[in-house]
Amino acid sequence: MFIYLSKKIAIPGNVRLRCISWNKDQGFIACGGEDGLLKVLKLETQTDEAKLKGLAAPSNLSMNQTLEGHSGSVQVVTWNEQYQKLTTSDQNGLIIVWMLYKGAWYEEMINNRNKSVVRSMSWNADGQKICIVYEDGAVIVGSVDGNRIWGKDLKGSQLCRVAWSSDSKILLFGMANGEIHIYDNQGNFIMKMKLNCLVNVTGAFSIAGIHWYPGTEGYTEQDCPCLAICFDNGRCQIMRHENDQNPVLIDTGMNVVSIQWNHCGSVLAVAGFQKTTTQDKDVNIVQFYTPFGEHLRTLKVPGKQMSALSWEGGGLKIGLAVDSFIYFANIRPDYKWGYCSNTVVYAYTRPDRPEYCVVFWDTKNNEKYVKYVKSLISITTCGDFCILATKADENQPQYVLVLCNSIGTPLDPKYIDIGPLFVTMTKTHVIAASKEAFYIWQYRVAKKLTAMEINQIARTRKEGRERIYHIDDIPSGAADGVLDYSKAIQGTRDPICAITASDKTLIVGRESGTIQRYSLPNVGLLQKYVLNCRAYQMSLNCNSSRLAIIDLSGVLTFFDLDTRVTDSTGQQIVGEQLKLERKDVWDMKWAKDNPDLFAMMEKTRMYVFRNLDPEEPIQTSGYICNFEDLEIRSVLLDEILKNPEHPNKEYIINFEIRSLRDSRALIEEVGIEESSQFIEDNPHPRLWRLLAEAALQKLDLQTAEQAFVRCKDYQGIKFVKCLGNLQSESMKQAEVAAYFGRFEEAERMYLDMDRRDLAIGLRIKLGDWFRVLQLLKTGSGDADDTLLEQAHNAIGDYFADRQKWYVINAVQYYVQGRNQERLAECYYMLEDYQGLENLANSLPENNKLLPDIAHMFVRVGMCEQAVTAFLKCNRPKDAVDTCVHLNQWNKAVELAKNHNMKEIGSLLARYASHLLEKNKILDAIELYRKANYFFDAAKLMFKIADEEAKKRTKPLRVKKLYVLSALLVEQYHEQVKNAQRGKVKGKSSEATSALAGLLEEDVLSSANRLTDNAWRGAEAYHFFILAQRQLYEGYVDTAMKTALHLRDYEDIIPAVEIYSLLAVCACANRAFGTCSKAFVKLESLETLSPEQRQQYEDLALEIFTKHCPKHTKKSDLDGLLEGGEGKLPTCVATGRSITEYQFWMCNVCKHCVQAQEISNYNFCPLCHSSVT
Repeated sequence: MFIYLSKKIAIPGNVRLRCISWNKDQGFIACGGEDGLLKVLKLETQTDEAKLKGLAAPSNLSMNQTLEGHSGSVQVVTWNEQYQKLTTSDQNGLIIVWMLYKGAWYEEMINNRNKSVVRSMSWNADGQKICIVYEDGAVIVGSVDGNRIWGKDLKGSQLCRVAWSSDSKILLFGMANGEIHIYDNQGNFIMKMKLNCLVNVTGAFSIAGIHWYPGTEGYTEQDCPCLAICFDNGRCQIMRHENDQNPVLIDTGMNVVSIQWNHCGSVLAVAGFQKTTTQDKDVNIVQFYTPFGEHLRTLKVPGKQMSALSWEGGGLKIGLAVDSFIYFANIRPDYKWGYCSNTVVYAYTRPDRPEYCVVFWDTKNNEKYVKYVKSLISITTCGDFCILATKADENQPQYVLVLCNSIGTPLDPKYIDIGPLFVTMTKTHVIAASKEAFYIWQYRVAKKLTAMEINQIARTRKEGRERIYHIDDIPSGAADGVLDYSKAIQGTRDPICAITASDKTLIVGRESGTIQRYSLPNVGLLQKYVLNCRAYQMSLNCNSSRLAIIDLSGVLTFFDLDTRVTDSTGQQIVGEQLKLERKDVWDMKWAKDNPDLFAMMEKTRMYVFRNLDPEEPIQTSGYICNFEDLEIRSVLLDEILKNPEHPNKEYIINFEIRSLRDSRALIEEVGIEESSQFIEDNPHPRLWRLLAEAALQKLDLQTAEQAFVRCKDYQGIKFVKCLGNLQSESMKQAEVAAYFGRFEEAERMYLDMDRRDLAIGLRIKLGDWFRVLQLLKTGSGDADDTLLEQAHNAIGDYFADRQKWYVINAVQYYVQGRNQERLAECYYMLEDYQGLENLANSLPENNKLLPDIAHMFVRVGMCEQAVTAFLKCNRPKDAVDTCVHLNQWNKAVELAKNHNMKEIGSLLARYASHLLEKNKILDAIELYRKANYFFDAAKLMFKIADEEAKKRTKPLRVKKLYVLSALLVEQYHEQVKNAQRGKVKGKSSEATSALAGLLEEDVLSSANRLTDNAWRGAEAYHFFILAQRQLYEGYVDTAMKTALHLRDYEDIIPAVEIYSLLAVCACANRAFGTCSKAFVKLESLETLSPEQRQQYEDLALEIFTKHCPKHTKKSDLDGLLEGGEGKLPTCVATGRSITEYQFWMCNVCKHCVQAQEISNYNFCPLCHSSVT
């Protein structure tokens, strides 16, 4: 940063000032002094000219109001920006709150305790509360509307300062004895603050200032120090929070009277005075520090005694109260910014994010690209690229140099182990320096990286593209530079303070004034020079012959690197300090195309120098971006950073230097021939181009050609030749208008000549397809169909590039342009899959677009449409792969069979085994079922059913699983029959085909007998559940008969459960003979333990001692069974045997129900298929 005094305002009557405060939002300046003096001033700039915006604009007092009300010396003034209130207090303890009404300040509230004097007042960050501290220890916290919130008397304490934390939860009270006490916002004491800066300090001291930056503009780093506490003895500490055990410590070396942070917490200003040994009077000084204690600048201020300071809201000015004057100083901040290929790159902080927001603003197209970068150190630019230097990690001392292009795309990051305090770059090299060493990286930006180059990137460090040198080394220029960071650790007595480089020279400045010149790209120390200043900023001209140096105090000097001079001892030395010296310089830029031409910023004036002679200055406060072609491009960064999210093109200003302005004026006033002589005497390609353009305007082709030759513009020469071949004057004028970018005028001329084709050609070259379409439609005669299609497609591309895919935009034009490829893309982006399907259907077979459309369908899971598209382009293999990918296995199998593809079976088996490995048995069953592999699915389902049966879970669940298994077996039977039916040709009967199917099935199932009795499991659990249901409903005889059927299913249901149920049912039915047989069976089971067997025996004894184990009933059924007529079918609804000849049979499971019972059912009781 650079600072200089810019304005001085005298207070009438020579009244000495005691305090000053600058309203950050509205710009009012309040100053209080002796004898009740209180003034409110306002500096405003009245200018509409863009060049004179910011600090360069003249500022005048738009308000100068004296506020009457105080009688004693005004000691405290503080603003409440949110509510536009001013609070003041004097030595008598009188507090007045002032408000703005119709452009003037009036008293709103008055308060006086009449006991003590107010030492400090502070509004909190949101302006809702004010804390007032009195010298006698009284503390009052009030609201903005004047109500008292709480008060407290800190007995035995003399208060002198108060400060709120940013979240308004903490209050700091500064005591007269130098202690700082921490309280909560309700006035409860928490602790005393540890003051590390006062260790080993003797003598009396007091607090000069406490300022806690509230974070309203964000922080420069994460966990950045923001609480500054300074004592009158010059000791200062900057803390991250009130309990920070490791604060930043500063010894300012002066007597401090006032401190304040700037608007964004990046600079702390400390005002005070220094006693000098040579002079009797004290010297007023303002020191500027970063939050980490680094000293930035020193400002000396005239006058006897400085009493206070205050920053302006934008951080570009500072107000100083000295004696009976207010001095204003302008500040030129060191913004993090750069300029590369028409792009301004700048960084700023935001309160809602911890990172820096880096904006790449393309000034040509007015487009901006935003990146968020953590711990940004600096931005350096050159050509089309920029380097962002950042800290890699908060905890480790590693840094990153990120090479970016002009839209912020990172191209190549390099991690380095030295802190990049100084960074410069050329078209081929990036040089980063710490205080002890410098690192050189020969960067490479490949348009296209080949595979070999990508593999080589890892080895680039070994190839010498990165090197590091200690500042005390003397490299020879041979390839001796290595990437050895141990060099960087070694200290030096003469640290680096600035660096600069051109394509062939590197200059490193050291704090002693020595500058070292190295060659590039082979780094060899060529020369050492000694300057009489310490460089802060350096710059080489375009041919590396002269070096410009700006020192810490803003003095610009020049050094000629190659001149050989003889010194006083008669020795010949290389290098000479030039006589030109300018003060208060804060920016300079050499011209890119002239080694004797440079521009510099001195306060708010820009000077252009040619051969060290200045031209008349231009009033501006812009930072110089570029100096080329006799034109200086400047950017008003101060204005941009007031609203950094919306940069305005007005803030980019181009200045023409005098020779360009004079040449233009000569051409306009005198004529081409006379001005060509002036340009001959002052030659420059830009001036010749100016002459060529003027000659073209007047169709003086001979002069134009000569001028184009002088400025080496081959395209211009060719253009003049083409013009010479044209016969028509109007045609020439039209071509010249097009050359100068006056396209509307050129088009009008073409149309007036009835050359619509040339007008269309012009618009095609410009890419203005909307106008091309308009011209094609409005012209007489038929438009060229090919051109019309091309125009429609180009407009479609225009909308598609901007992602305006809709029917009214891109789709409409692609349809008209018959561009099916882009149309398919639009439909896909719009998710209009019906439109995509219609397009696929309209395409002829084997069209090259069909596979792409099919893949689009695959990506969104639309199997059927994808298959149709693949089949249409004769790619059945891709169709099958799609079905497999989308789990449509039945479709995959069908396609594989239709197209005689053999690998589907193995693929299916592989996928099924993969599912089984992951224990996804149900998924495998579903897979087999969809692929019509019913027998494999049934086997897996039977396996699940058997496992569930063993777990003794709910019988109904087990029955359902067995039913599903059996249904899969039935589907398998049906599949075999159908397959066989298809094989049998001719007039074979239905019975023949069925028989053949059964025979084949028998062969296939010989290994596994599941198919023979698929329904046994379902039957077992069906009767098991039915018997229990009947028993609970009281149909004990039916329950017993149903339970008797279970005897055939001992292989499925454990015998102990079957016979236990039978015994219960028989006992309930008083059929004790059957019950006795059940108990006999139970007692003979080998699976029972002795204890269980004993329990059954005891129970049997208890029952059969009371009841004789004989049948008391004999049914008709028993007679029939004893007759030995064979086994009768069983009714699955009731469990009874069916004796009638008429009964219902399920056409799925082939089980029977009595005719009179089936009317009660809509579904088969066993397999739950519909009753038809």
